[in-house]
Amino acid sequence: MEGMTLQPEEPRAVRPGRARRGLRAILLGWLCALVAGGVAAEPIGPEGLDRLPASDAVFLGEVHDNPDHHRNQARAVRAILPTAIVFEMVTEAAAARAETLPRSDAAALSRALGWKGGGWPDFELYHPIFLAAPDAHIVGAAAPHALVREAIRKGAAAVFGPDAGRFGLDVALPEDVLAARIKGQREAHCDALPEALLPGMVEAQRLRDAYLARAALGALDRYGPPVAIITGNGHARRDWGAPALLRVAAPSVRVISVGQFEEEAPAAPAFDFWLVTPAADREDPCARLRGGVVSGAGGD
Repeated sequence: MEGMTLQPEEPRAVRPGRARRGLRAILLGWLCALVAGGVAAEPIGPEGLDRLPASDAVFLGEVHDNPDHHRNQARAVRAILPTAIVFEMVTEAAAARAETLPRSDAAALSRALGWKGGGWPDFELYHPIFLAAPDAHIVGAAAPHALVREAIRKGAAAVFGPDAGRFGLDVALPEDVLAARIKGQREAHCDALPEALLPGMVEAQRLRDAYLARAALGALDRYGPPVAIITGNGHARRDWGAPALLRVAAPSVRVISVGQFEEEAPAAPAFDFWLVTPAADREDPCARLRGGVVSGAGGD
């Protein structure tokens, strides 16, 4: 993918805000071009999770309802020994409620986190991750549903707040990247969404990416490295997901991403490391969307 082309500056002093936006645009375009530029991901088996390279932030992707993926995440967390675990599925307030609870009490944790009714798979799939690092802080990174819906209409930068520029949300995506992300949203929602809605779904995804990146940075600042981030594969992508936004905001932070696929991996996995597992036993995931039930989540 090509990066963004910047217009030549006029022969006069450049305003600091314009210069910062230009630098962010260059960095965002470069990050989005990493995978297409031939930076190869490395396939690993579960044992490879025991010896991931030292880093400050480790994004551990998943297909949400695959038990093997959560077992692998727990294995990685045991090896990483993070100071904190950031969860896509948990709000900041819920994480604070659960922080002092014993990790062995699955029922109490689930209640405190408000897990039931949140739209996620059963908590028992995720509980081993909490057990893998019982002393790690719990950090919530879920974007409020109201803001996700607003981002679909107004764009991620308009609703994220004053830090939007820090995470590159004020920079338009390159056309080829936007087209690829729209295609991903179309496929993720089983071709059931109106075409006009898909750019807004991309903005919802960008908002969630930025929430994850900001929560990870906050955890690093508060608790120190390393930090583990539990999230869907879409958010864990190194080219345009939360790892990319984290690098935009804090280029010196060492970040790696781990993806997990079912049955086979795509031709060019957008991760530093990736695993392949059997597919989970599930009903047709498109049935609800064909029946008219549409999520505002913006992908995985």
